[in-house]
Amino acid sequence: MSPHRILIVHNAYQQSGGEDRVVADEAALLARRGHEVLEMRRDNHEVALTGRLRLAAETLWSRRTSREARELLRRFRPDVVHVHNTLPLVSPSLYWACAEAGVPVVQTLHNFRLACPQAMFLRDGAVCERCVGRLPWPAVRHGCYRDSHAQTAVVAGMLALHRGLGTYREKVARYIALNEFCRAKFIEAGLPADRIMVKPNFAEIAPAGQQDGARHGFLFVGRLSPEKGIAALAQAWDGRTGASLRVAGTGPAGGEIASRPGVAMLGALSQDSVQREMRAALALVMPSIWYENFPRTLVEAFGVGLPVIASRLGALAELVEDGVTGLLFAPGDPDALAERLRWAADNPQRMAWMGANARGRFEALYTPETNYARLIEIYEAAMADREATEETHA
Repeated sequence: MSPHRILIVHNAYQQSGGEDRVVADEAALLARRGHEVLEMRRDNHEVALTGRLRLAAETLWSRRTSREARELLRRFRPDVVHVHNTLPLVSPSLYWACAEAGVPVVQTLHNFRLACPQAMFLRDGAVCERCVGRLPWPAVRHGCYRDSHAQTAVVAGMLALHRGLGTYREKVARYIALNEFCRAKFIEAGLPADRIMVKPNFAEIAPAGQQDGARHGFLFVGRLSPEKGIAALAQAWDGRTGASLRVAGTGPAGGEIASRPGVAMLGALSQDSVQREMRAALALVMPSIWYENFPRTLVEAFGVGLPVIASRLGALAELVEDGVTGLLFAPGDPDALAERLRWAADNPQRMAWMGANARGRFEALYTPETNYARLIEIYEAAMADREATEETHA
């Protein structure tokens, strides 16, 4: 296989998170394998410098993106354009510029934005799918995006406009869903099933090796926000004695958990520090109350042989095999979570066995090598579709 030229497009977030890391890791992986990689990037820190009317217009159709993309496509001549996030500054005008240049687009579906303006299928602390498969006006009525009716209207308008134009149906050669649950949701939302391929996230992690001692205590890693299930975790932890919970992350819900006995607040940690914490813990706790797509934290946990205690919700119920690579519990139920925590603390050998299974799952599915092979397969499928279309119109 000859090396490809790949243009990666990403609208980076104000607060860097897992999605930004996935973009960087995939770009580095491709470059190491000899591909020529160029990145077209916008940054949401620019939003503060952009007037509201202009930002709304750019979200619907960015003239700057059209202009810059045409120039990059002409100069770089990529074989494929891999898009990660376009909201709000890149905009779907990118897809049209690529189509004009005859370059196939691959779009990773990191969240549910194309089906839900708020991107999480979450409203008032509960799963909400009212916008699935229909125009997303219920989200506007409830102000789901950033608790703003006006901002939600802009995002909903973008979705309605580009569904009407056929952008998502005709201008994207392949979509990447991170698991089968997410793929099914996007099909339900109207994306073409034959163009959605599954490729999970990955991480580069050395084998866990010999542990210095027995694993102990529990670990939470992530943003301390309501959708992560912090309230249920705090209630489940009440009254626990003889166990520790280490919390890595920051966010508005931190106060709910910080005052509980046995809880150590670690703040934001580097990736290396997170992995050190993971190698010492008995289990990672993921009590989310929304449809997590594919938390990179879960991949890292599996990579270091750490079992996961997770909500039986959405993709988590697919990714964590109950009793094999971790434990599942009813989402938002602190009593059910407390019971799982107690069982795990009382059965460290069984948890260690699950951790070994988790490492095996990582080696089979989530290594850079496996990810690279699947990514190239998706790129080549997208390029083959473009070549077939060109031959048809020749």
